[in-house]
Amino acid sequence: MKAKLTLFGTFFFLMLSMGHAQENTVQEKVVTVKKKKKLSQSIISGNVRISKYHSREQLDAMSKGELLGLYIERIEVIINILPNIAFATKPGVTMKSLGIPETKDNKKALEDNIEATDNYFESAVEFQTKILPYSDTNDLIAAILFYESTLKALHTYNDFKED
Repeated sequence: MKAKLTLFGTFFFLMLSMGHAQENTVQEKVVTVKKKKKLSQSIISGNVRISKYHSREQLDAMSKGELLGLYIERIEVIINILPNIAFATKPGVTMKSLGIPETKDNKKALEDNIEATDNYFESAVEFQTKILPYSDTNDLIAAILFYESTLKALHTYNDFKED
């Protein structure tokens, strides 16, 4: 029991430190804003790929800490992609490549959307790291498998488009 508590505590503090490490300094934000003005910004930002899909057997063999990490990784991908599938399902698609005028208002709307997505993801991760460890392991595995099947379905998205 003590080992599980130590493992959970280590995982929790690791997740917190990763969150703080990702925060930009004021100087980095200024550089980012300058780059955004020069380059057309991608509609889908953030980490939009998962490293591997898993079987139930693979997930059953993992610790709860590992499962929590996979769950959060899949949440990030879903938060970044699903609201934008009418535009793109992969990173690199820009307003310019879609023929959307890159007006000041359109650029601001995209920047606001990306910032809102980032803020939502940060708050979701904060909530998940506090509450998710109390979830049933089988429910956690089922959720991961469901998210993975949803992400796999993105590969068939173009099948629904009319030519």
